[in-house]
Amino acid sequence: MVSHALPATAAEPRIQATPRDAHGNRVFAVKPVTIWTIGHSTRTLEELLALLREHGVELLADVRHFPSSKQVPWTNRPVLASSLEAHRIRYRHFEDLGGYRKPRPDSPNTGWRSTGFRGYADHMATEAFSRALDDLLAEAAGNRTAVMCAEAVPWRCHRSLLADALQAREATVVHILGAGRAETHRRTTFAKVRGGRVTHPGPKGKGLKRPHR
Repeated sequence: MVSHALPATAAEPRIQATPRDAHGNRVFAVKPVTIWTIGHSTRTLEELLALLREHGVELLADVRHFPSSKQVPWTNRPVLASSLEAHRIRYRHFEDLGGYRKPRPDSPNTGWRSTGFRGYADHMATEAFSRALDDLLAEAAGNRTAVMCAEAVPWRCHRSLLADALQAREATVVHILGAGRAETHRRTTFAKVRGGRVTHPGPKGKGLKRPHR
């Protein structure tokens, strides 16, 4: 029998620290992936499933801060997870990628006049967001993944900002708009990327409610 043991003198493999650039920001070497986005809106479960099947989605990443809806009860977390499982689609809730964030008093993201979007842009600078984004990208590397929120159109939803952050990590983001309709994300015009992180600064506090189309 051939032994595959390492010689006694061989050094143990070393775990390398995450590389950082000259500014101390982490440098990511993630295999490029494609991530889809979708909003459940007033669609039926059957309509959502049809769109997910159209794009071969294997994992639905729920990025609603509160995964429930009185108006669309089939999107409540336990019901949705069970329904997806019955169709061989895995479900995960990513609370730290969810919206409903309050802006900081000293927010650098004054490109957004909308306080909801500015608050989410501020949240994107936190370690909690960064860890959750790492987790999402790791999932997407092995499973065709779509992130889901409530709004039908991405430019009215925080997932447009999330898409900016994913693009900064070299992921391709595709927004599912309807049957046979999808478009690649276009980064917010005033977004700035540095070291894999995104900010949305504006000129002297003036800003926009949503990205230019």
